[in-house]
Amino acid sequence: MRPEPGQVLHFSEDPSITRFEPHVAATAALRYPLVWAVDAARSPDYWFPRNCPRAMAWARPGTAPADRDVILGPGGGDRVHAIEYGWLDALRTVALFAYRLPAAGFAPVGEPEPHALACAQPVTPLGPPEPVGSLLRLHDEAGIQLRVLPGLWPFWDAVVASSLGFSGIRLRNARPRPAG
Repeated sequence: MRPEPGQVLHFSEDPSITRFEPHVAATAALRYPLVWAVDAARSPDYWFPRNCPRAMAWARPGTAPADRDVILGPGGGDRVHAIEYGWLDALRTVALFAYRLPAAGFAPVGEPEPHALACAQPVTPLGPPEPVGSLLRLHDEAGIQLRVLPGLWPFWDAVVASSLGFSGIRLRNARPRPAG
């Protein structure tokens, strides 16, 4: 599930949204009202239940071969997503929807690399929301390795210390870090 040219996507478990109003997200670093969306490259970051903690890593120019081998693994492709076992059933059963929004008015947000797109004006979807379908199938078709782990912190710590690109979403919902 990716946007067409001239579109961005907003993923939601709510299929009844008819207009997106700018708001201040509770966890946003930017403290002014925005409508949030993603482009094709960042869409896979949202192929999850909304509150599911996930750690993601991908190869980028300059990724060290050792980081690719150790973190992405042999034959694992260029991208890996990790969740905890406690979220596997929700990943398999969530009803997730994609809203197609006009790209005009959206600007990249995030440093050093943009991680999302935002618009300060209300946005009306281009049509009704589309059911995303199987999130496992989406990962498989995109060639994204999906790992299910007892906890995210050891993986996350290795990823952020590596030369890979990475993103962590809803990590506050992850199991606590192991002691020690």
